[in-house]
Amino acid sequence: MPELPEVETTLRGIAPHLKNRQVASVVIRNPKLRWPIPKNLPDLLRGQTIRGLQRRAKYLLIAFDHGTLILHLGMSGSLRIQPAGTPAAIHDHFDLVMNDAQLLRLRDPRRFGAVLWHTGDVAQHPLLATLGPEPLQQDFDGAYLHRATRSRSVAIKLAIMDSHLVVGVGNIYANEALFRAGIRPQLPANKLSLPRCRRLAQCIKDVLQEAIKQGGSTLRDFVHSDGSSGYFQQNYFVYGRTGEPCRVCHTTIKQIRQGQRSTFYCPNCQR
Repeated sequence: MPELPEVETTLRGIAPHLKNRQVASVVIRNPKLRWPIPKNLPDLLRGQTIRGLQRRAKYLLIAFDHGTLILHLGMSGSLRIQPAGTPAAIHDHFDLVMNDAQLLRLRDPRRFGAVLWHTGDVAQHPLLATLGPEPLQQDFDGAYLHRATRSRSVAIKLAIMDSHLVVGVGNIYANEALFRAGIRPQLPANKLSLPRCRRLAQCIKDVLQEAIKQGGSTLRDFVHSDGSSGYFQQNYFVYGRTGEPCRVCHTTIKQIRQGQRSTFYCPNCQR
């Protein structure tokens, strides 16, 4: 599944091609995504100008004067900028065609993505209203993480993957951040001291920033807006390295299951 760095990389790739451009038409080939694509989108968006683009958690928000288009890549989706008139493939479900002979195309083989429309304050949309802070912003720090976990006995890895506590820390980057912080993923969240929370918050920021700089990770079915791949997976310390030696201490990397997801850690480096 595309995680925060992949979505941020996508945003940075498409924004220069869309901001201040006018929509010429909207093409809906298959409206049956995770939620149905609104049938009236072509009428709503034709002739309208895109005023801005931003990311909230793993959602991409395209702002117009009269509302916001909310996009989500789901399990396998990708967004690409292509010349208008490019033939559509079987999994190309939605096009936003611009008046400068380019289009934004959503490709989603598994159809778990979303194309939604919201009028008014987009932050109050039901999918966004209860989300936690962005991990790369100042309001997410060690003090916040310490306060937010005092009543949480759940494992720390599951806690930081909870979008109500902090958004966008998916499985790959949770594993990598916990390794860098030297924290064992099974540790109850409310057992972390303030210094360890500060360390973990900074490691989350570091891992995500490095992944964004390297274009994210190459994930199955995911490519960037220009069709390229990310390279952060070449720097994994623990994720997907079951049975291999730790890059720091050479102890064998272990794998367990937490919340129906695979967890990877070094039993020596992480305490």
